Amino acid sequence: MLAKHMAASTANLTAGNTAAAVVPRHAGVVRATHWIAAGCLFALLLSGVEILISHPRFYWGETGNVQMEPLFTLPIPASRGSVPTGYGFVLKDQNGWSRSLHFQSAWLLVFTGALYAAFGLVARHFRRNLLPSGGWSRMAADDPWSYNSLQRIAYSGVVFCLVPLMIWTGLAMSPGFVAAFPFTVTVLGGQQSARTIHFFATVLLVLFVVAHVTMVWRAGFTERVRAMITGRMTRKEDA
Repeated sequence: MLAKHMAASTANLTAGNTAAAVVPRHAGVVRATHWIAAGCLFALLLSGVEILISHPRFYWGETGNVQMEPLFTLPIPASRGSVPTGYGFVLKDQNGWSRSLHFQSAWLLVFTGALYAAFGLVARHFRRNLLPSGGWSRMAADDPWSYNSLQRIAYSGVVFCLVPLMIWTGLAMSPGFVAAFPFTVTVLGGQQSARTIHFFATVLLVLFVVAHVTMVWRAGFTERVRAMITGRMTRKEDA
């Protein structure tokens, strides 16, 4: 009996040495813009694929058409019979709704990104959570909930370079925007060049999202998603 009592007391003491504390993790603006941006990116990818299927050929310069030699061609069928793809059939044309959805989602992403950028500067969110700290050689974080230098570099590259590049090249393909600001497309080499850059930027962003979701899954999917929804996390600390 004495041995059992001592063992139970030791177990209770050990359990009591670890306390779970609920602490703030993500600000409301960060959480809201994160999920809005995620929805926008999904809509942009879905509609972008449908737009791409109408002409899966890429060119460099100002113009590009079926009479010209493409820079490269995606090995997929098209939704237009006039586009030579090597396939003996065409897909159903989804160009109407996909262009409308792409346009609306893109502008919503622009406004969401502007709100996030303003918050990041005013609240110093970028300095605390995105910009590399502790030296470029610090590749591992002591706190599993904080971003290490490699993650900060990746997130900073997406926020400050990749997403702005996608928005820029997307606007460079808009006739109305180009008419008002022609230099936005001339520095890229033309509208077809902008379309090609836009495609590669999209591929890089998709790869980032896949890596991001994979790392969240490995680190604890439920806890991380809950923190991005509620703004709080449970941290176990030694009592």
